[in-house]
Amino acid sequence: MTRGPPVSRRQFVALAGAGAVAGCLGGSSDGDNDETPDIVEDNYTHPKPGDGPGWETPTTSPRVAVEVETLVENLEIPWDIAFTGDGELFMTERTGQVLRFDSGEVSEIAQPQDAIDAGSMPPGSDERPWWVEGGEGGTLGIEVHPDYPDEEWVYVYYTAKTDDGKANRVVRFDAGASDPASTEETLIEGMPADSYHNGGRIRFGPDDNLWVCTGDAGKPAAAQNASSLAGKILRIAPDGRIPSSNPELGGDRRVFSYGHRNPQGIDWLPNGVPIASEHGPANRDEVNVLLPGRNYGWPEVRGVADDPSDEFDTYAERADVTHPLVNTGPYNGWAPTGATFYTGDALPAWQNRFIVGGLASQSIWVITLTPSGVSPPPLDGEATRYDAEWTHDAFTATAHRMLHNELGRVRHVAQSPTGELYAITSNRDGRPKEDTPFPRDSDDVLVRLTTA
Repeated sequence: MTRGPPVSRRQFVALAGAGAVAGCLGGSSDGDNDETPDIVEDNYTHPKPGDGPGWETPTTSPRVAVEVETLVENLEIPWDIAFTGDGELFMTERTGQVLRFDSGEVSEIAQPQDAIDAGSMPPGSDERPWWVEGGEGGTLGIEVHPDYPDEEWVYVYYTAKTDDGKANRVVRFDAGASDPASTEETLIEGMPADSYHNGGRIRFGPDDNLWVCTGDAGKPAAAQNASSLAGKILRIAPDGRIPSSNPELGGDRRVFSYGHRNPQGIDWLPNGVPIASEHGPANRDEVNVLLPGRNYGWPEVRGVADDPSDEFDTYAERADVTHPLVNTGPYNGWAPTGATFYTGDALPAWQNRFIVGGLASQSIWVITLTPSGVSPPPLDGEATRYDAEWTHDAFTATAHRMLHNELGRVRHVAQSPTGELYAITSNRDGRPKEDTPFPRDSDDVLVRLTTA
């Protein structure tokens, strides 16, 4: 990609409009599915945190000067970005667009069928309405097929208008077609949707299956119901079928883990273990090791030691749920969203760390996961160590806050095939803090981060 001046959203050229849904494998809008996809044999063995091959765990601080290069400006609440192996970048805007960015040029390739228009604030607006029209819904996650461009499927998670109200879907488009929107095929239908807690992140894992993060959609009890798709991590094959190595929980076989509130970030350690970030209630945000069939506690367990709230059980009291690597507690919050385990060399000080975007915290969080027997990095600047007895014993997590109030609300961070780190902002959704200059006249933006 070129390093020329930033492209403006106003320069985008529309290539395709909305098309018809080609197929449906899902179920009803309440998340209890009447129709279940077929199962495909995959013989996959899920790795454990201590399994090899490992990686060289950093012991130094990630705190370095970072250069921020703006590539595209005046986006309308971009939500996700996904790279192909040959460097094309696909991106969603919550207002209903699927975009392609390649060689410095941006184009619109599709608008998902029946997608809601989430609305956005004008660039430079000083209003703070908290809710724009679509709440937290809209056109959200995007991912490309692992064999792209041999398989030119682009996958999208979005909130749709239905006869029964709003519902979340996962679909795929043929990006190589003359009219990609007309090839839309639904893989998961009827995931619960609401004004908040819609989840939305989708990623292909090292197993070549699609992992789907769903929120509780304002129905916390559904997160504990194995037959509901709300408050879950789902796992499906690229064509929507169910991998046979998914756990059997007595409900929907697409469910990999449950008891989640609103997970919005997922990536994998070099040994194949998935890590997820998750929004908590009144702070209490989390980073979790994802293990098959495990319960992550929501809505019953979210408390920590000396938690002043009696609304939740504390992790110290509950051995029957999987404990988090990070719980920010009742007094601090990140609003963590899209994440990547960074292995590139464009920002060497951040290498081999879990990088998470922060919305309300208006920061990027650089998290070092340190196994037993290795020294953690120093607590320099604004940094926190998570090593209480009740936290997960797989790693000690050390979180450094970076780029505080430099980008505003960071929605996602992603690594390119060449090892560079990209980020998108979410400053036009009506929620930037009052005492900061966001949204700016250039917002929202796609940026590239390198060592200054």
